[in-house]
Amino acid sequence: MKKKVAFQTLGCKLNFAETSTVARSFSDERYERVSPDSDADIYVINTCSVTDTADRKCRQAVRKIIHRNPDAFVAVVGCYAQLRPEDVAAIEGVDLVLGTYEKFDIASYIDNLSRKSSPEIHSCDGIDTEGFISSWSAGDRTRSFLKIQDGCDYHCSYCTVPLARGKSRNPLISEITAEARGIIASGVKEIVLTGVNVGDFGKSTGETLDDLLRSLIEVDGLKRLRLSSIEPNLLTDNIINLIAVNRILMPHIHMPLQSGNDKILGLMRRRYQREVFFDRVMKIREIITHASIGADVIVGFPGETEEDFNETYNFLESLPLSYLHVFAFSPRPGTPAEIMPGTVKKTEKEHRSRQLIRLSGRKHTQFMQSLNGNIYDVLFEKRSTDGMLSGLTGNYIRTLVPYRKDLPNTIRQVRLATIRDDASMNGELIENSGI
Repeated sequence: MKKKVAFQTLGCKLNFAETSTVARSFSDERYERVSPDSDADIYVINTCSVTDTADRKCRQAVRKIIHRNPDAFVAVVGCYAQLRPEDVAAIEGVDLVLGTYEKFDIASYIDNLSRKSSPEIHSCDGIDTEGFISSWSAGDRTRSFLKIQDGCDYHCSYCTVPLARGKSRNPLISEITAEARGIIASGVKEIVLTGVNVGDFGKSTGETLDDLLRSLIEVDGLKRLRLSSIEPNLLTDNIINLIAVNRILMPHIHMPLQSGNDKILGLMRRRYQREVFFDRVMKIREIITHASIGADVIVGFPGETEEDFNETYNFLESLPLSYLHVFAFSPRPGTPAEIMPGTVKKTEKEHRSRQLIRLSGRKHTQFMQSLNGNIYDVLFEKRSTDGMLSGLTGNYIRTLVPYRKDLPNTIRQVRLATIRDDASMNGELIENSGI
């Protein structure tokens, strides 16, 4: 009888790609994949450790599993397991702990599904800084996340990613292009390029992200190509211009700002000042007027005064952004920021977060209002709970139309209409349109 195995992903798009690759290492002959919310014999939790919230979600996931199925075999893998293996092993219910690279060999570690008297830990002290394990997400025939880069050389003062994943590296463009062809052959319409620091692509092979994009847009059958996120100092004019003129490249650019105050950017050890971010936003808006531009922001970094935060707030308010992702600073063990002076109170961090979240809501509403009545291509995905069909425009507006069984995994033209309460838009399908 096949064993049932469930996978749960915590964290970024890169983790989703890697979870899917890990899942494919379990043979169909021996294992049946099931939902993480259902009864399973084995649960695999692929973790993130960017914030203390990510750590907490891991612990909560384990408790939920054990409450539902006390006899389940629980494996915790990935970044949290790499950085804090002993802490993970101490979570009641965990049987196996695998680090960033060991997780790809998980099937070989699971030789006995009986509960362990004490967890097994396989988490290398050192990172393989030369190797690159290709990954791409499967299961959703509409969109696939394709890993093109791993590791990071930036060493921002608050970040544990270089400790968990090592230095920046990537495969050859020819290898990625071959992977993309295989993904498209499976019926996928859109590929999202993901990594730890995507803009750093080519550092280990002498190529560039611009080269990669130009190669991928020539792949037969690829309808859409999207960048997941890119550092503002690595977003070149060539990339912006290429997005502007090529229909396959989606006009959606997400950049981490982190702070709109140069003093705080310096303490964070970011490799730019806010003027660079301003220049990139205005360049995008100048030549791609309908582009969606998003930003990451951290509030409450050590030393951030009320005046510093207000400068960040006013800077963001002045920019033609489409939305914000807001994070309250949490000290990560082993980082310089963990011991920096000037700790901001939790209540103040929460207050600043709420202000930026409200600003993000207004920005997103204004962006949707500016698109009202325009016609865009929408890649339809799945039926929503209210009987509508949901999809995304190229510039990342969640759009809904009445469900029709012939629409999922097709790209159709839609006229954007009213704004919904859930920050999406109703659309009017243009008949006889499609790609």
